[in-house]
Amino acid sequence: MSLYKRLHDAQGTTQAGRNPVLDELRQRIHGQLIDELGAVLYDKRLSEEALRERVQTSLQQALARESAPITANDRAQLMRDVSDDILGYGPIDPHLRDASVTEVMVNGPHRVFVERAGKIENTGTTFIDEAHLRRIIDKIVGQVGRRIDEATPMVDARLPDGSRVNAVVHPLAIGGPFLTIRKFAVDPYTVQDLVHMETFSEQLARFLEACVRGRLNVVVSGGTGTGKTTTLNVLSSFIPRDERIVTVEDAKELQLAQAHVLALEARPPNIEGRGEVTIRDLVRNALRMRPDRIVVGECRAGEALDMLQAMNTGHDGSITTVHANGPRDVLARVETMTLMSGFDLPVRAIREQMASALDVIVHLSRLRDGTRRVTHVSEVQGMEGDHLVMADLFLFDFGMGVDEEGHFLGRIKSTGVRPRFAEKLGDHGIVLDDDLFIAEAFARQAVGQ
Repeated sequence: MSLYKRLHDAQGTTQAGRNPVLDELRQRIHGQLIDELGAVLYDKRLSEEALRERVQTSLQQALARESAPITANDRAQLMRDVSDDILGYGPIDPHLRDASVTEVMVNGPHRVFVERAGKIENTGTTFIDEAHLRRIIDKIVGQVGRRIDEATPMVDARLPDGSRVNAVVHPLAIGGPFLTIRKFAVDPYTVQDLVHMETFSEQLARFLEACVRGRLNVVVSGGTGTGKTTTLNVLSSFIPRDERIVTVEDAKELQLAQAHVLALEARPPNIEGRGEVTIRDLVRNALRMRPDRIVVGECRAGEALDMLQAMNTGHDGSITTVHANGPRDVLARVETMTLMSGFDLPVRAIREQMASALDVIVHLSRLRDGTRRVTHVSEVQGMEGDHLVMADLFLFDFGMGVDEEGHFLGRIKSTGVRPRFAEKLGDHGIVLDDDLFIAEAFARQAVGQ
């Protein structure tokens, strides 16, 4: 008898307050249903409703064969749990169905946290044990043809709805396995949604739409979880529907509404260490696909050089994201990533490429109240000597303070600087309204958060 089982017998419940009798029954019935249904669970010809009905019928029959005395409430809970394990993702399935939850974080089998409205909270949800959590992780990564084991203990994957998944198992995860799922809305956020959530203003939305339609190269920057991909998706929605768009991502997350979209997804190496296709490979290949626009989910390394070259060779209007703490840091990050390409390029040559390629940097921050806001919109104006010159066009006014509930009262404001690229937009028939650049007073000098 295992130590875990002896603890169950001694305490009557697990550390997380689980009923050991129900857990044992749940595992046994789960195994019986997997053996009984087998390939039916993976039959693509069955609709989700028909498959759920088959599982429910088999589950009721399996429970009828059991002699263990359980209450009606326990029986109903058991049916829900086993059904979630087989058809869904176990104990975290209710959180994934909850529209108010934006992220699910599993810190081992007995600690599950979620993010709601930008705040992290403990749910009290638990798995039976590590093996139970591993089964759910294996199911998730198996759905997209990935694998996770001691040889490859980390994996990035996605759920069928596009939600981003990261899993880490033994021997890297001490006290794990660890599972992080960043959910994406079934209906992609629109520009009106982001204005309503105060990510940016109506005024800024009009300006950014003009930048995208005028084929300016845009970089969306920010830290982890600041809403870069969501903003990238909204900016991409401004691309005219008659243009050919190629998207390049590690795991497909963008949900573009245009009809002419070609989505490319990177591939990790197989068990033999072969077959890897990197973001950089895909960016280079995208140039041969006759794109009007290239949208790269995120530049992390040497693909930054290929992206700069694409922007400088007739693929203007491209959009990408970069992890950075501020607009000035974006330039330093792109420069560093370009050096990671393996070419021994002079720093001045890289900066000249950046000055020619990059037009607008849109920087997002997650504030203390949990909201995601655009805090900087900056123009890359060119070179002066060996240095890149930037100008802030819009800044978030942090000096407006917070209300009694800690919610930031500030908003994004124009600095009064009219961009130099206004003439370039004019060549595309897009005229920037003067009211976009009326200088507004700041409560104090805006600073990053």
